[in-house]
Amino acid sequence: MLALTHRSFAHEAGGIPTNERLEFLGDTVLGLVVTEALYRRHPGKPEGELAKMRAATVSQRSLAAIARRLELGRYVLLGKGEMRTRGYDKDSILSDTVEALLGATYLSHGLEVSRELVHRLVDETLDHAADLGAGLDWKTSLQEAAAERGFGAPVYSVVGDGPEHARRFEAQVTAGPVIGIGRGTAKKHAEQAAAEQAYRAITAIPVGA
Repeated sequence: MLALTHRSFAHEAGGIPTNERLEFLGDTVLGLVVTEALYRRHPGKPEGELAKMRAATVSQRSLAAIARRLELGRYVLLGKGEMRTRGYDKDSILSDTVEALLGATYLSHGLEVSRELVHRLVDETLDHAADLGAGLDWKTSLQEAAAERGFGAPVYSVVGDGPEHARRFEAQVTAGPVIGIGRGTAKKHAEQAAAEQAYRAITAIPVGA
């Protein structure tokens, strides 16, 4: 039950424990298993490519998609405010809950059982990670594209809005003559969305132009 207890519910219930510590642990377990799998599956890939593939596999969007496939949102304990704003379908809450469940599995059953569960959940994503190209990590791809054109490193600015339990972020990135804007429920996801928009624009500019 603890793995399904969102902080909004815990606050309304008088400050009972939340799933955040389990989420922290599960994030580490997930990263370890995915990193090892990519290392073994792609012996010829350099570290940078493996890092992009890992980022795509453990991203908020990927984990939220897994949670929706499992209909996990039906079981998350949420406060009244989160229920009103459809927290049970928010990428951030769904992905955090997947990580919390992995953390609980590790504590209860150890690494090998956790490893089997991670593979059951993410193997489909792992199988396609090598084919995702620039989308594996839009920020890195944008930085590389900007450098190729002599524009220097992209510069990001992010602003947040809304209550603590339902924060929304808007990011803006400037890369040479290109500006990208993105939004998300977490700062890093807003930055990735902005980087994607800027990358699509900057790659339309020929190298050396």
